[in-house]
Amino acid sequence: MDQSRATQARGLEIGNMKDEHAAHAHGGAEEHAHALGWREINRPLFVAAAAAAIWFLPRPNPYYTALGITCTLVGGFPIFREAYENMVERRMTMELSMTIAIVAALAIREVFTALVITLFVLVAEILEGLTVGRGRKAIKRLIELLPSTATVRRAGDWEDVGIQEVASGDVVLVRPGGRIPVDGAVAGGHSFVDQAPITGESMPVEKRPGSKVFAGTINQSGALEIRVERLGRDTTFGQIVEAVERAEASRAPIQGIADRLAGYLVYLALAAAAVTLFFTHNMRSTISVVIVAGACGIAAGTPLAILGAIGRSAQNGAIIKGGRYLEGLAAADTIVLDKTGTLTYGVPAIEELRPANGVSAEALIEAAATAECRSEHPVAKAILRRATEMKLQVRHPEEFEYTPGRGVVARIDGEEITVGSWQRDGNLGGNGAGSRIPCDDGAVLVTRGGHLLGSIRVADQLRPEARAAIEKLRAMGLKTILLTGDSRRVAEETGNWLGVDEIFAELMPEQKLEQIEALLAQRRIVVMVGDGINDAPALTRATVGVAMGSGTDVARESSDVVLIGSDLLNFAETVRVARWCRRIIMQNFAGTLIVDSVGVGLAAAGILNPLLAAFIHVSSELAFILNSTRLLPRRREAYR
Repeated sequence: MDQSRATQARGLEIGNMKDEHAAHAHGGAEEHAHALGWREINRPLFVAAAAAAIWFLPRPNPYYTALGITCTLVGGFPIFREAYENMVERRMTMELSMTIAIVAALAIREVFTALVITLFVLVAEILEGLTVGRGRKAIKRLIELLPSTATVRRAGDWEDVGIQEVASGDVVLVRPGGRIPVDGAVAGGHSFVDQAPITGESMPVEKRPGSKVFAGTINQSGALEIRVERLGRDTTFGQIVEAVERAEASRAPIQGIADRLAGYLVYLALAAAAVTLFFTHNMRSTISVVIVAGACGIAAGTPLAILGAIGRSAQNGAIIKGGRYLEGLAAADTIVLDKTGTLTYGVPAIEELRPANGVSAEALIEAAATAECRSEHPVAKAILRRATEMKLQVRHPEEFEYTPGRGVVARIDGEEITVGSWQRDGNLGGNGAGSRIPCDDGAVLVTRGGHLLGSIRVADQLRPEARAAIEKLRAMGLKTILLTGDSRRVAEETGNWLGVDEIFAELMPEQKLEQIEALLAQRRIVVMVGDGINDAPALTRATVGVAMGSGTDVARESSDVVLIGSDLLNFAETVRVARWCRRIIMQNFAGTLIVDSVGVGLAAAGILNPLLAAFIHVSSELAFILNSTRLLPRRREAYR
C-alpha cells in the first residue's frame, strides 16, 4: 500500500471514531455505570413502595416476611447479580458488601431494613452512574468536534466527500465558521482559527499560507485551503482522543493501590463484624458494622479523578499518554529543561542593530543581506528576514566565500563586504572603528570597503511565557535545571534571566542522559522537557518525558507527554492539575479511613442502626465521587 492509500486508510478511522467509542463505552463500562432507563428508574420506586407497604402492614402478619423477602429479591436483583460477578472475580465492592448486609438482615427477619438498604444502593448507583457518565461524555463531546465530511479539490472543482475519501496531499476547503477536519498546512487564504479545543489558547491564531492547522479547530473569518498531512487518529486531535480513552481504560499505579485498599477495608469490616458478634451477640450491631464500612468511594473516585485530570490537561494543550505519567508529574520534584526549541523558539532572530557613527540601520542591514543572500546559515536567514521586513532591495554579490566559524566575504561593484566575528578575524573592520562596537555577546561585525558599518546581534528568541512558567514551577517547590549544548556564556545568560536553579552547558546528548541518570541515582523524580533528536535519550530515561509539540517526531514518540501548542505555561498548568488530582485522591483516601473508623466504632457500640449505617455508607461514597468530578473539564471552558 503506497503512502497516499495508507493515509487514506487512516482517514477511514475518522468516520468510525464515534462507532468505536460507542462500542468501547458499551463493552467496557465501569461498574455502577448502568444505562439510565425506565427500568432503572422504576426499580427504586418499586422498592420504596414495598418498604412503605411493609412499614404500614399490621403486625403480627403472616405475609410480612414473605412479602419483604420477595420485594427485596426482585428490586435488588441487579445488586445481587453484580455481587455474584464480583465474588467470582474476587473483587470486594459496594454491591458485594451490601449484599452480605441485606442477606444478614433478611436472616434475622429485618425485612424493612433490607428493603431500605436496597433502596439506598439503587439510588446511589443511579446518582453514581450519572456522575461517572460525565467522564465518558467528555470523550463523546471530543469526538463530535470532528467533521464527518470535507470539501476537496478534485479535477479543479470543489467536491463534498466523506472524510474517509480524503487522502494525504489532497487540498480541502474550510469555509468561515467550519471546523477543520485534518491536520495540515495552509495552501491558500488568510483567516483566524480558534485553536482552544486543541491548544487551550484563548485568542484566535492568525493563519497564512504555510501555517500549520489542527483537526477539530474552528475557522473564523476567511476561507482556508489546507493541504492534508495527517488524518484520523494520526492527527493531533486523534491523539487527544486516544489519550483520554487510554485514561479511561488504563490503570495508574495509584489506582491499583486504591483497589487494594478497598479490598483491605472490606475485609477489615468483616473482621470487625465478627469481633462485634463475638463480644456483643447483637446481630443488628454486627450488620451495621458490615454496612457502614467500605471503600467504594476510593475504587470509583480514583479512576474518575485520573480521567478528569487527563481530559482537562488535553483541553489545555497537553497529551498525557497514561495514568502512570500523570502520577509521575504529580510526584515530580525536579524539572529538567532543554534550551533551544524548548525555552527558546530555536530560530535565531535579530535582537539589536548597532550601526557605527554616521551609518544608518538600513545601510547596515542592506550590506549584511547582500553578503549573506547565498548563505544557508541561521544567522544569514535572520538577516535576510529583517531586510525583507524593512523592504530593502538585496542584490546578489559577484563573489561569495563562507568560512565556517569565521564568517562571510562577498564582493559587489568592486567592494568587499564581510560579515563575521571580531574575535575570530582581527582583519574585519581594519580601520579600527570596531573598538567602539561591543561584540563580545555573539554579535557579528559588518564591513564594506574596509570600513566598519556596525554590528548585528543575532540570538535565539526566548519564548515569552518561559520566565512566567519557570516562576510557577518554582512556586510549586520544584527544582529547575537547564541542560543545553550551547556555550556556557549563552546558557548562563538565559538561565539567570529565567531564574532556573542550576545550569549545565556545552553538553552532548550522551552527557544530558548522564545528568538525568545522576539525578535518578539521587532518588529524585525527574521530568525532562525537550524538543529535539538529541533530547530523545534523556526524555526516555526520565521519570516523565515531555516533548514540545513543535519538536521532532523522534522527541514526540520518545516522550510520555506532548505539549501541542509548545506553551510552557500549559506545561506548568499540567503539573498543577496532576498535583490537584493526587490531592483529591488522597483526600478520598483519608476521608474513607475516617468515615470507616468512626462508623465501625459507632456501629459496634450499638449507636448506629442498619438504616443509618447504610445512609452513611452510600452518602460518603457519593461525596468522594463528587469530589473527583471537580477535575472534569467544564463544557463552557473546554469545548467551544
